[in-house]
Amino acid sequence: MSTFNASKGLNEKGAFFESRMAAWIGDPPKNAPNGMWESMVYSLQVGGKRLRPVLCISSAELFGLHPDEVMPMAMALEMVHTASLIHDDLPAMDDDNLRRGKPTNHVVYGEAMAILAGDALLCHAFEYPMTHLQLPYDRVVKAMARFAKSLGPSGMCGGQVLDMEGVESPEAISRLKTGELIRASIVTGAILAGATDEEQRSLDLYGEALGIAFQIADDILDVIGTEEELGKSIGKDQDQGKNTFVSVYGLDGARKLLGDFTDLAVSHLSSFGNKASFLVSLARYLEQRTK
Repeated sequence: MSTFNASKGLNEKGAFFESRMAAWIGDPPKNAPNGMWESMVYSLQVGGKRLRPVLCISSAELFGLHPDEVMPMAMALEMVHTASLIHDDLPAMDDDNLRRGKPTNHVVYGEAMAILAGDALLCHAFEYPMTHLQLPYDRVVKAMARFAKSLGPSGMCGGQVLDMEGVESPEAISRLKTGELIRASIVTGAILAGATDEEQRSLDLYGEALGIAFQIADDILDVIGTEEELGKSIGKDQDQGKNTFVSVYGLDGARKLLGDFTDLAVSHLSSFGNKASFLVSLARYLEQRTK
């Protein structure tokens, strides 16, 4: 599958997810305050590649599950990703006023509501799949445990701390801050679909390398991209003196690493043969992305 077809597949799978998310948005939890729900929905609806739910769906499809069967998990992944972006943009963190071409959540709704909206998305990301997944319970519990691990002290939150402290290597930071949720996205889909431990391990390694490659591409685009293309402020990592792949390895070195980690990700899919053609081409497409 070519990178063009990967782009088409990503758009199609993303659009499918959007249609299911729209139905979820139209049915808010009972007693949820309108202002908080509006803030939650605002950030969910500002767009993006929907990479994490697409990875979850695609992984489950490898083992014969229909996307609707893992949609609650896919929704949970996007809720948490969105919550992390809301909090990441806060003045106490990256202090950003633009996200995906629109004002950030705290700019529109205030800092207090942004914090609470992020917290609510995080909590609902556990409630929703636990009450809506119609799959063997042992798989659901295992998937949710893997999901939780990706968010905590040895996952996304830990990675955010490393990013703020700025003393670790960009590999160590990205492995947790960006990579853990990407790994969980693909592994939870496989767990829910009944993949063997060996199959889960291969996909986990793919996700680990893909997550680092994705962050390298982000660091490169932060230097060479434009605000119009990316829909967010650019050059902030450099201004804040952060350890990025570009600041440590230079632009050419970062590009070389991007290719290396993309190749590594693809190598972990060899055992799946043609069944994994979308995931292979997706890695190649993300390597070449411009936004």
